[in-house]
Amino acid sequence: MKKLIAALAITAFAASASYAQASFETVDADGNGGVTMEEASAAGLPWTEDQFKAADTNQDGALDATEFAAATAG
Repeated sequence: MKKLIAALAITAFAASASYAQASFETVDADGNGGVTMEEASAAGLPWTEDQFKAADTNQDGALDATEFAAATAG
């Protein structure tokens, strides 16, 4: 059980570290002001389609800087 808890803690830390390294500007690969699911996946963000859609509050198919910041806040 202790090994499982330690593994989960390490995984959570690694995930938060990847969010911290993923700035909006670097994930928005084409520089158009919106991060698509494809760009997020290419940047290594572990979001499912449902998580991405939930973060896309204006439902335009891309995360703007505010939506991205809310989705990566931890």
